[in-house]
Parts: sequence; structure tokens; C-alpha cells
Amino acid sequence: MSRWQQRPLLAPEILAEAKRVALDPVLARLYAARAVRETRQLRLDVEQLSPGEGDQGLLGLGAAAELLADAVQQQRVVCIVGDYDCDGATATALLYEALSLCGARALRYVVPDRFRWGYGLTPELVAQLPADTEIVVTVDNGITSVDGVAAAKARNLQVIVTDHHLPGAVLPAADAIVNPRQPGCPFPWKSSSGVAVAFYLAAAVRRRLLDRGYLGAGAPHFGQLWDLVALGTVADVVALEHNNRILVQQGLKRLRSGRARPGLAALLECAGVEPAAVTAATLGFTLAPRINAAGRLEDMGLGIRLLLSQDRAEATELARTLDELNRQRRAIEAQMSAAAQRIVDDLPDCGHNLGLCVFRPEWHAGVIGIVAGRLRERYHRPAFAFAPVGDGFLQGSGRSIAGLHLRDSLADCAARAPHLLERFGGHAAAAGLRLRRAHLDEFVALWNTVLAERLTTEDLEESVFHDGPLESSSLDLELARRLEAAGPWGNGFPEPLFWGRFRICERRALSGGHWRLHLDDGAGRRFEAIRFRSPELPPGPWVEALYVPEVNRYAGSERLQLRLHALRDGEENGRTQ
Repeated sequence: MSRWQQRPLLAPEILAEAKRVALDPVLARLYAARAVRETRQLRLDVEQLSPGEGDQGLLGLGAAAELLADAVQQQRVVCIVGDYDCDGATATALLYEALSLCGARALRYVVPDRFRWGYGLTPELVAQLPADTEIVVTVDNGITSVDGVAAAKARNLQVIVTDHHLPGAVLPAADAIVNPRQPGCPFPWKSSSGVAVAFYLAAAVRRRLLDRGYLGAGAPHFGQLWDLVALGTVADVVALEHNNRILVQQGLKRLRSGRARPGLAALLECAGVEPAAVTAATLGFTLAPRINAAGRLEDMGLGIRLLLSQDRAEATELARTLDELNRQRRAIEAQMSAAAQRIVDDLPDCGHNLGLCVFRPEWHAGVIGIVAGRLRERYHRPAFAFAPVGDGFLQGSGRSIAGLHLRDSLADCAARAPHLLERFGGHAAAAGLRLRRAHLDEFVALWNTVLAERLTTEDLEESVFHDGPLESSSLDLELARRLEAAGPWGNGFPEPLFWGRFRICERRALSGGHWRLHLDDGAGRRFEAIRFRSPELPPGPWVEALYVPEVNRYAGSERLQLRLHALRDGEENGRTQ
């Protein structure tokens, strides 16, 4: 059973300032627990964005912008190499659209086939680039593509790498590298997404073309790109530090005002979401999975076409296709996740495995990351799921727990057994690798050895942090509206989660393992509640709950709903937290 703990107040000084500026006391408490020290950190207007250039700018941004500005003026052929996830798709679409707005006409884009070439700018992908390519620009990839960049240079191509992943021991020999995580980069926001880096590059190119007089009075503004930046940033689950919150908030404002690009407007319509109701959660759990479905099951080119489409009829058709692909993805994932759980449950020493590794020869390589995530959630262990990708190779996708940097654990494996991993990369929380089928058992043993050195007993005990109790009288629709407006919430700036004790008055099972409940607080107040993806509920009638107050919008009306994050028996635990 997970431990429930109230978040400590990391910045209590905001509480004093809250009284001075009449900040809502509930919000002040939430901000204090999220290290917000002054109200200035709550300003999310564009003017608060960190500049891309200057003493604390992105290393390499100036050189990359000069090369691309020259390419636009000279109408040289630029090929953007993207990635097959939502961050990569939005970054590809953003840079393509931005350069087009600046006057570029010789633009191409390619996305690697995850089933044939894997991730990033590989030599195999370089061989497939259009024959007339003169400049290659990577987005959301490339920082570890040493061989791929070398292959491109052997073709006499200029190469610009834009990425946000961790670099390896050797950087690629590109003409310019823009990555906040590269050595020596002073940019303070290391958690920037791939699409955010692409946005900074696009803005720098525009500035140079303005300075050169190439763009005149009718120079394009990039406001129409905010929805792409917000979607890719949330989809990649990067930490919502102040700079990222600004980027996301600007995109949300555009979406809520009904000015979404045709493709995203069509996706919202498919999902039955009104523009005014869009939140960061909508981006992460409604739009991103539909975009990602293209890269998981078919070709991310479909998702990029949707993002670039300016024709509503075409966008609607593409959105329906993506929506259907996402339905297929959910069905495949449900089967694979059930099989993965059976594999783990059947292990004789399941409880002693620090890391979980599952494989079936019939599994789909595009869905293994989701399966790994489900295992991580269920067992609170780092997990990898593997699927075949041809020629005797397996692709692995992993998800980690707090306390383990997943990509670094793979680097440790590679250092100890150089023959083991064909390639690997990723972040602290998620990573991928490729190895030969014959090496799987050796990898599992070595990885668990590495984990035994890196993980502690405390790391393996799941802790769920919440924001404490709320006065029942303050729990109303207006509070839910204020919480929604105080976002965006997400990774690194977690959504408000409160503790309470309730009596279950009514419960009704819904399809998909969901529950609709009516709760009583013991003082006569009743609340509607929803519990997602829960096969069963505590017997009750009293339960302790961790919940999110939210606005339930339906048919033009709004009402308070408690979204239940976790439940446990209230009789056994009494009124303790």
C-alpha cells in the first residue's frame, strides 16, 4: 500500500505575501508547497519568457539561426528530421510552418520509421533523405546521433541539431547544436521540451531576417504557433518550471479562445471537448494520445499533416483517422498490458525484482512504452517492455520511478557490457533501447544488478503527496474554477490533490472500469465524484479519499465534480492522514 503524505511548504514566505496582495489562501498554500516564493513567479505573460540569446541564452542558437536565415534568403533546400512522438511532431510542424512564414519555399521533413530505423538521425535515415537536401535540421533528436551526423557530413550537408535529451560522452560534429542540456549551455531551463527549443530557434531566425531587412512591415508573428508549443511541452511530460508554464499558458489561451489551428480544433471536436474547457490535462490525455497513435501504429507523417493542415475538411478527415487509430491503440494496449501483468504475477520472485522486464514475440513495438508505464504504476518498480523489430533485434521502452534516473542506469549497463546495447537514450523517467534477442536475459540480469546499487528500500515504497484537507464549506464550484484558472498544472507543478473522509452514499459501475459515486462529508453536504480505471472500490461505507475538485462541463452547464485519485477504507484508518 502506498504512503499518503502531505506536501511540505517549501516556500512559506509566499503565505505572508499572499496576505499583502489578497491572494486566495487555498492557492497560497498550494503555491507554498510548489516552491513559489513570490507572486512574480505566477506571472505567465510572454514578457516573462527567458530570452533565447544573451548571457543566459541557448548555446549555439545564434550560429543555428544564422545558418537558417541564410538558407531562407538563398532558398536552399532544408530538410527537418523529426521524431515519432507528439513532441517531435509538434516541433517538426512548428519549424516547418515558421520557416514557411518567413519565406522559405524549399522545405522538406522526414520522420524515422520507428520499426525500421529506430530513433533519431541514423546513417540509414541519412541515406533516405531527399536527394536535393542541402541542410539538415533535427528537432527533438540528434544529440546522440554521432554516426548519423557523420554520414550527413559525408554527403556534404550542413547539419543543425536541436534537441533536449541528455548528450552522450561525445557530441556529434554538427555545424550548430542547440540543446539546453549540452555542456556549457547557460540557459537556466534545462527541462525545455523539443518543441520549445524549436520555437526559440524559429524566433531567432525571424529576428535575423528582420534585422537584415528581408522581412518587411508585414513580417509574420508567431502567435499561431503557441498551440503547438503547449501541446508538445505537455505531451513530453517535462517539468513545468516557470518558463514552461508560460509556454503552455500561452497555448492554452489560444485554444480556449477558439483560435486553435484546424487540426487541433478537429481533434477537440472528435473528443467532444469545448474549446473553453481545454486544460493542460486535455493536451496530455486527449490530444497527445491521438497524435501519438499515428507514430505508434502507422506513420507520424499523418500527425504532422494534421498539425500543418489549413483546410478544415482535410483536418476533420485526418482527425477522424487519428481518433480511430487511438481506439485501435487502446485495444492493443489493453491486451498487452493484461499479458504483461500475468508475466509479472507468475514470476516466482516477483516481489524481489527491482526492475521488471517483459517480452512477448507478438507484441507491437509502438505500444510497449504504455505497457511499461502500466507496470510501473501497478508495481511501483522501474519497468521495460520489449517487442521484436526484425533481424533478431528487440526494441525496449522503459518507465522509471522517483529515485532512479533511467537513462543513466542504461549508460551504466553499456559501460559494463559494451556489446549489450545497440543504442539507447532518453530521460530520467523514460528511456528506450535496442538489443539483440539473444542478449535479453543478460540485459535483465545486469540491469537488476545496476538497480540494486542505485535504489534504496525507501525508493521502492511509493509515496503519494497531497495538499491536506479542505474545509468542507470551501469545497464548491467556484473553488474548482479558481484551481483550474491557476494552472497550468502538470509534472513538476503538480495538480492540487486534497485529502478528505467521506461516506459513499451511492456507487455505480461504468464501462471501462470507471465508477460514478455520490459522497457525503458527514455534515450533510453531498458531492458527485468519478473514479477512473479502478476495478474495485473499498467496501466502505466510509472511505478516505485523495481527490481533485474540478469543473464538470456538460451540455452548456457546469457543476462541481470530485475526481478521485485514490481511495482506502475509512473505518480502518479512522481520521488519520
